[in-house]
Amino acid sequence: MATKKPQNNTAKEQSERTPVVVIMGHIDHGKSTLLDYIRKTNIVDKEAGGITQHISAYEVVHKKDGADKRITFLDTPGHEAFSKMRSRGAIAADIAVLVVSAEDGVKPQTIEAIKAIRTAGLPFVVAINKIDKPNANIEMTKQKLAEADVYLEGYGGDISWVAISAKTGEGIPELLDLILLVAEMGGFTGDVNKAAEGIVIETKLDTKKGISAVLVIKDGVLKRGSYIVAGDAWTPVRIMENFLGKPIESAMFGSPVQIIGWSKLPEVGSLFYAVDSKKLAEEEAAKYATEAAIVKAAAVKNVVVKVANNGPVKISKDNPEEKATVEKVLIPVILKADTVGSLEGIEHEIGKLHHEEVEVRLIQKGIGPISEIDIKGALGAAGAAVLGFNVRIDNAALNLAERSGINVQNFTVIYKLSEYLAGLANERAPKPTEEIRGTANILKIFGKQRDRQVVGGKVVSGAIKVGELVTIRRRAAQIGTGKIRNLQQMKANTDTVIEGKEFGAQIESKIEMATGDTIEAVKLL
Repeated sequence: MATKKPQNNTAKEQSERTPVVVIMGHIDHGKSTLLDYIRKTNIVDKEAGGITQHISAYEVVHKKDGADKRITFLDTPGHEAFSKMRSRGAIAADIAVLVVSAEDGVKPQTIEAIKAIRTAGLPFVVAINKIDKPNANIEMTKQKLAEADVYLEGYGGDISWVAISAKTGEGIPELLDLILLVAEMGGFTGDVNKAAEGIVIETKLDTKKGISAVLVIKDGVLKRGSYIVAGDAWTPVRIMENFLGKPIESAMFGSPVQIIGWSKLPEVGSLFYAVDSKKLAEEEAAKYATEAAIVKAAAVKNVVVKVANNGPVKISKDNPEEKATVEKVLIPVILKADTVGSLEGIEHEIGKLHHEEVEVRLIQKGIGPISEIDIKGALGAAGAAVLGFNVRIDNAALNLAERSGINVQNFTVIYKLSEYLAGLANERAPKPTEEIRGTANILKIFGKQRDRQVVGGKVVSGAIKVGELVTIRRRAAQIGTGKIRNLQQMKANTDTVIEGKEFGAQIESKIEMATGDTIEAVKLL
């Protein structure tokens, strides 16, 4: 639901705006290294030395045609799990830089990044990174990009690109020149007489300072003493800091700022706008909360979910045609993360975990350290896992977890957390058991075509049937599996061959069978 804002009747006065840039691409292709290099070499030394905290955006200065030009970079997470965050980052940005490794070429997250950029309608440039590596192959990378429908200049298209090394800095000045050229062509401007509006790109809960949010101003000017509304959250602009953590009185469009003192955590990706009074801020936030509640109630009206923490979860749809009940083993998860953005990304990742017999369900979540309350919450949910992302665990919580045998894991990389949950799901899934329905000895191999073999044999116990899975054994050791595609007796097709009878069979298997092998027809229970 879009945030509505009061009309601004002040005369417009447009001025050139600092471009906002998002770096996107595969997890290991050097996005963070590129951002670090740009930050360290393009922020004035005395200012860079004053950075005491990390926020999700920062401004750099780059000389172009003898003049100092500013660029704002969004430091968005790079893993596939944050596709949702990246899409929002793309909306906040004016220009995207697609980073592709000259060693690896196009990877799954590269495709995802291209899709997010194009969905947002962003102009973008390509940075072919890691050209300092021995296995770098720029031409191969161009070819892989062309296969992904990204056609570079000089390679059948009009997308600008630069070869760079985020490690040595080679090509980075040219990349910044290219970004500023794209910005000039885009003609990005802002209104200096307008009250500020923009996007929330990060939120944090600090036990000492309270709730803070990092904002990127896309239009207008934000002044200390005004008020901000973002969805159902609002704040007075009393403590406003620039990306260096220094107090400021005002900020213009294109700038990232951190505002402290919100009524509640604003949603990452939500639009914000400035108003003149506390009363108006409260009214706008309350109006949004009411509208959001109505929309949410309508969206969930027809869905009923029943969960039993100590057993299977049953999910049913409340509709005229009742669907078959799906039963799954439930893994309850309690999650704590360092920021709302991280929490949202992990929720997105958990939502992507699909298992036929196991459901990973987030039953409790929050920002900050893993506490004793979190461990107690796990005690009430059989088999619960307590997961942390970039957070510490309180001593009291650690002691209680160790005494109670509660599973606590902490991660610093999202895909590692995802891999852990996928492994836990496989571990908790009910293990299928096999029933041997029949055993046969292979007496002769008649031929093979691709993955199908024609064999002759004799059933020594039970029976074998067309369509059954078989375990292939050689000298009692299992060497592979297969499937019976056809059976014949006396050159006539049949569905079943019983004990003591000889047969001909076509068996599908990647294992090359031999005379003397044994097959066991099995049924999974």
